[in-house]
Amino acid sequence: MRDESIHPSESYSYGGNELSLFQEAHHWKRYVRAKLSPYIHGRVLEVGAGIGGTTQYLAELGTHWLSLEPDAVLAAQIAATLSQHAARERVRIHCGTLDSLGQNDTFDTILYIDVLEHIENDKREILSATSHLAAEGRLIVLSPAHPFLFTPFDAHIGHYRRYNKKSLGALIPPSLHSETVQYLDSVGLLASLGNRLLLKSSMPTAAQIALWDRCMVPVSSYLDAVFGYALGKTIVGVWRLT
Repeated sequence: MRDESIHPSESYSYGGNELSLFQEAHHWKRYVRAKLSPYIHGRVLEVGAGIGGTTQYLAELGTHWLSLEPDAVLAAQIAATLSQHAARERVRIHCGTLDSLGQNDTFDTILYIDVLEHIENDKREILSATSHLAAEGRLIVLSPAHPFLFTPFDAHIGHYRRYNKKSLGALIPPSLHSETVQYLDSVGLLASLGNRLLLKSSMPTAAQIALWDRCMVPVSSYLDAVFGYALGKTIVGVWRLT
């Protein structure tokens, strides 16, 4: 693992403090890995890697992995998160944004895992990411779903929006072919609609995250397929460069 220590031209500090809480959502991260693993390969760029909580579940799927994180404090924690990971030697850490990459840097897979909703100009971001895709490369986006579920928690951690299939699809340029767009976590959606158990305050507690992860996510991983991935509080899309 190599820390390139490349800093963006303007300092950036992430305002949320939920990353350590969701790092313990092991059932959810394993579920996400199972859904995304068929699409992740080769040279991988993970945009907005945070503290590496998701990286540790996915990094072994690529031959080379670049963790891109604009917050220098968070980027410095990625190495510690991956210190015992079998794939740590193939991971590079770059503190910056897409704009700090070279124009000729291309990747077989570009990931936005709970990141795109934090970016104000999301359409520009997707166009920029597309320019870094290698031939037949894939763009993968996983984000909170449904604008009607936007809560104080979303605002607290800097979300500009939640997506549905229409709004997410509107960002994708014609050069990308859709492979799948699905909703995940149907039980979480029903719970949110019923009583806002996890999202009723500006920050969920560790106990609430544990309840969701240990009790709801395993049931969702079964029911999502039953519902044809038509329900869920998370949206995931995969597009291939044609």
